[in-house]
Amino acid sequence: MDLTPILDFVGNAVYVLQAITAVQGIFLWILVLRRIQLKRFGSQAAADAFMGEVREHLAARRFDDVAQLCDSPNYWAKATPQLILIALAHRDRPMAKLRALLAERFSSEVIADLEYRVAWINTIIKTAPMLGLQGTVLGMISAFAKIASRQKSGINPADLASDISFALWTTAIGLLIAIPLVMAVSAIQVRLSKLQDSVQRQLGEFLEMLEAALSDGRRRG
Repeated sequence: MDLTPILDFVGNAVYVLQAITAVQGIFLWILVLRRIQLKRFGSQAAADAFMGEVREHLAARRFDDVAQLCDSPNYWAKATPQLILIALAHRDRPMAKLRALLAERFSSEVIADLEYRVAWINTIIKTAPMLGLQGTVLGMISAFAKIASRQKSGINPADLASDISFALWTTAIGLLIAIPLVMAVSAIQVRLSKLQDSVQRQLGEFLEMLEAALSDGRRRG
């Protein structure tokens, strides 16, 4: 039974699978970058303006105004305002427990989702070269099968070289997919670290202001 047509079909199907993984990798990369951008403030000036408004409301102990600000359309997707809403809802807790709660929510609701998607990109980085190697192996098997089937009639070396070259392209394509995605993941990690640093800094500043406002309220009471 001549398996060459089957091997050729499966080998060519590898190109389709590589195209799918490449598209998926690019889509996930753009999606993660977009989500990080949504979670962060657009600039330091925007972050300072927001924290300034929060500081003003907290100084007057207007907690509802802070909640209304954080729940406005401009801040629905931002990590810091949404965590501030959680802090306000649990401000009766001891400060140490409130810090732990915010850290847990930030990790589970923001960072975990982003890291989950990054993990899929890393899976694609590993899969693309493996698909390329699979295509190359299948192509080589097909080439040697042609040699075996044409021993008596002979085979043109140029045709054999063409088959092998075609097979090796799958490995090259797999590397072309994986290498840019490796650099893309590095860029994501940098932005993710910046997001964590900025949110932690802003939450630390907010909690100091909240603690001062609550202490002032207890003194007045």
